[in-house]
Amino acid sequence: MAAIFSHPSLTPFSLWHNGGMPTRASKKRPRDTNQLAYQIVQEAVGLGPTEPEPADTRNPAAVALSKLGASKGGKARAAKLSAAKRSAIARKAVLARWRKR
Repeated sequence: MAAIFSHPSLTPFSLWHNGGMPTRASKKRPRDTNQLAYQIVQEAVGLGPTEPEPADTRNPAAVALSKLGASKGGKARAAKLSAAKRSAIARKAVLARWRKR
């Protein structure tokens, strides 16, 4: 088993996890080079095709209730936490961010 991972860049993690690949499908570009060039120029100048906003299908009462809770939530939680607990949460978040790099 050790012979498989003899190269330094080959680890068990790197064999099936590829961090460089995008997680979502990107916008489709035309195959024709003239159309592609036109689209790139239009996007660069800010005249690219605009996609219409999808209709809001949410329940207005639920949206209003959510906004009420969201406006109170963070402040109430911060007031409830002790300084040591806030520091521990912040330290955990920093470590998680640095672990990604």
